[in-house]
Amino acid sequence: MSTELPSHDEVVTHARVQDVQLPGRQGTFALITLDNGFDHTKPNSFGPQGLTELAGVLDTLAQRAEAEEIVGVGITGKPFIFAVGADLTGVPSVSSRDQALEIARLGHETFQKISDLSVPTFAFINGASMGGGVEIALYADYRTIASDVPAYATPECFLGLVPGWGGTYLLPHLIGVEKALTLIVANPLANNKMVNGKQAFELGVADRLLEPVTFLEDSLLFAGKVIAGEESVERTPVDTSAEAWDTVVEAARGQVDAKVGGAAPAPYRALDLVKAARTAQRADAFEAENQALADLLMTDELRAGLYSFDLVQKRAKRPAGAPDKSLARKVTKVGIVGAGLMASQMALLFARRLEVPVVLTDLDQERVDKGVKYVHDEIDKLLLKGRVSQDKSNRLKGLVSGSVTKDAFADADFVIEAVFEEMGVKKTVFAEVEEYVSAECVLATNTSSLDITEMAADLKHPERVVGFHFFNPVAIMPLLEIIRGERTDDATLATAFATGKGLKKTCILVKNSPSFVVNRLLGRFMGEAGRIADEGTPFETVEKAFAGVTPMPPFMLISLVGPAIALHNSETLHGAFPERFYVSPNLAKVVEARIPSFYGSDGKPEQQVLDLFEPAAEPVELTAEQVRERALEALADETRRMLDEGVVEAPMDIDLAMITGAGFPFWNGGVTPLLDRTGIAEKVTGKRFLPKGAASVPA
Repeated sequence: MSTELPSHDEVVTHARVQDVQLPGRQGTFALITLDNGFDHTKPNSFGPQGLTELAGVLDTLAQRAEAEEIVGVGITGKPFIFAVGADLTGVPSVSSRDQALEIARLGHETFQKISDLSVPTFAFINGASMGGGVEIALYADYRTIASDVPAYATPECFLGLVPGWGGTYLLPHLIGVEKALTLIVANPLANNKMVNGKQAFELGVADRLLEPVTFLEDSLLFAGKVIAGEESVERTPVDTSAEAWDTVVEAARGQVDAKVGGAAPAPYRALDLVKAARTAQRADAFEAENQALADLLMTDELRAGLYSFDLVQKRAKRPAGAPDKSLARKVTKVGIVGAGLMASQMALLFARRLEVPVVLTDLDQERVDKGVKYVHDEIDKLLLKGRVSQDKSNRLKGLVSGSVTKDAFADADFVIEAVFEEMGVKKTVFAEVEEYVSAECVLATNTSSLDITEMAADLKHPERVVGFHFFNPVAIMPLLEIIRGERTDDATLATAFATGKGLKKTCILVKNSPSFVVNRLLGRFMGEAGRIADEGTPFETVEKAFAGVTPMPPFMLISLVGPAIALHNSETLHGAFPERFYVSPNLAKVVEARIPSFYGSDGKPEQQVLDLFEPAAEPVELTAEQVRERALEALADETRRMLDEGVVEAPMDIDLAMITGAGFPFWNGGVTPLLDRTGIAEKVTGKRFLPKGAASVPA
């Protein structure tokens, strides 16, 4: 007896069949094109209706194959998209494990019909392929892939699932267990890393790498030759010995422990499935995947992952509180005060994304030349990698120039400062710039912690000053905190949001407040970790406590941002909220000793740092669990205070900021779903941050 599947507004991916006469008169070839009727901005996905339609198409083709009407079957996608996996929009309506199990089985049963066809089958991977899009192709006998495929991945573990429509069995048996685990576990846990078409081919997932211009024609030519016996496919044999297979799986388990620390079930379930795949019968392996999917679909971690996905895909595109975009002024030239590394990274981003002139200024010609050279060198690297053409490279280089005088900003519409993080320096810079720019030119500050209102106070036009805080590295971190000062007007704010959108950043409106969102929460979290270490808990215990909770341990994070910057942030926050934010004397010693990192090049803690740590007079040693709970309690307290103060509009904005600005895991939903899930939110603040079911399994 089957369980009724929950209904939702599914965008159905249709399976459209076209009969093609193969080159060389090999016969009629049935080509299925997956197409949901929208352009590439709404990719193909597999929901219950689409899978049912595909199953019906495959049943018809099975009859035609038996009747010898067709000699082969191929599957491809609409332009630029093959398929990006299961339609996850219906998951919130899945309220029982039985429903989850039914969905899992429907995917397997449908895809298995490809393997059961009596004629050779082919997958022509023409565009982006993820999750179930990767898996459906594995059921075919042969695969081609286009060299311009931008993304090929099995991201399920990143969200809180496993590749459960065949991936954990078929991938390791096709390309070997080590490469399979790179795709199934390692890449998803590396912030959802993707590979491109060429890299996927090198991994062995496809038999031929073909150029995009004639991809379909060449794929059909390949299919015709295979069917005619004129072309054979050789694949590297897979070592299925227990020693080779299990050694790789257990090594991966150690890496998962280091990343996740048991906090997310999905990667461990994936490892168990891959380990069992070595000897399992195909049907048994698929049923084990069904059971795993049914279990994981009913976990809070998966629901938090989908909540995160929704934040990044939808809320990020409609920033809460942003003014009417029609108020934005056009930006035709950008000025950057400073030519150091941060300023140079910004110059490259503005030039690449906005394609307008960008001018850097600094105190002397040597610094200016160094900044411009950095940008030009980075463009040369893009050219070498084939990511820009020679013409584009020349054009981008021509857009970026430098000057030692600020009159170069005279015709700029947007000037951003990236100078030393000290109020007096920034106020002086803005006063100098204001002498040259128009009254409507936006003056933006990349400050990570300073008061925007105070920075603008002495200017003739304080209404044009706005916070525009990037995260490092500028090109990679998606978040841009946009901060409104007391006098900032709507036109300036709208221009800041439009510029941020042009830079392809995730923009969040933040109230003018100490250290804004990400640095304030990280400051509280790292301050608490520092206090715990100073009180006597061993450094290693503190670091181990946060696996699976934060993207990296606190002292590794301090090393990444730089001990001096971390100390400055904690001092700023301590000045604003002395009763809550702790400044570690031991961190101050590390900064004073000019030690750049808590870790050496071997990835182990620096002994000279440990030697500097002054032991507590009356040491208090906590367990890793106690460390984690205390730090999360501090995060819960600070998050509630920030929401009460109106730093952002809603808990979702805090979560979006922590995911895109600090790399907090999807499976925790950023911060607030984790605090709700563990009960810490109610324990510390008296109530949940989100309603039950918003980022958890419905009650």
